[in-house]
Amino acid sequence: MNQPLAYVHPGAKIATNVVIEPFTTIHNNVTVGEGTWIGSNVTIMEGARIGKNCKIFPGAVISAIPQDLKFENEDSEVIIGDHTTIREFVTINRGTKAYGKTVIGNHCLIMATAHVAHDCIIKDHVIIVNGVTLAGHVEIGEYAIIGGLAGVHQFIHIGKHAMISGGSLVRKDVPPYVKAAKEPLSYIGINSIGLRRRGFDPKKINEIQNIYRILFQKNNNTTQAMRILEAELDATTERDEVITFIRESQRGIMKGYTSNI
Repeated sequence: MNQPLAYVHPGAKIATNVVIEPFTTIHNNVTVGEGTWIGSNVTIMEGARIGKNCKIFPGAVISAIPQDLKFENEDSEVIIGDHTTIREFVTINRGTKAYGKTVIGNHCLIMATAHVAHDCIIKDHVIIVNGVTLAGHVEIGEYAIIGGLAGVHQFIHIGKHAMISGGSLVRKDVPPYVKAAKEPLSYIGINSIGLRRRGFDPKKINEIQNIYRILFQKNNNTTQAMRILEAELDATTERDEVITFIRESQRGIMKGYTSNI
């Protein structure tokens, strides 16, 4: 770690086997876990808490203050889990007094030039593709994939195992296990390939498909669909996750299936 061309503030806590490449700057009140590699020209600012075995590529800026005019320099953090990769020129802003932290989980991949705004909560194994912009307070569930250049409105929730098409404008919540595309953003099926890759058996995938047929393909409004799901389908983890997600949605969920292009 002893790199004379990098600047590491004496108050930063850096594990002994961290590699820091030349021309990187690490500010005070930063912690970096063992085995992490930090490329050249990275800036890590106050409040960053970076886990073990991460990779942070050149040009990334971690834990800059939020781009929020209400921010009053309150103490806040960026928390990045273990085995997460942050590619070139990614920007991740720290939290505000609303949550106090921006969180990225374990085994995530944040591709080049993506932006993660203040108070976002990103769970484990999420992939955020090049050029994605997340506004403040966005929450993304495990194994979700956000396609390149997508823009996600503030306070949006995206469910686990969801897959969002590149270039999408995400203005409504996206439930778990689905694929979303088109404009306005709409349901186009469940993420069956992703679910198979993650060990869901055919019976479980069919169950999830049936849930979304009722929600999005049988001309039910959301209230009717929820009533049918609870009355006619057996209680399972997946059914209950979908019901809970929709009940707790503050912005409403995306449109149902449409054949219009």
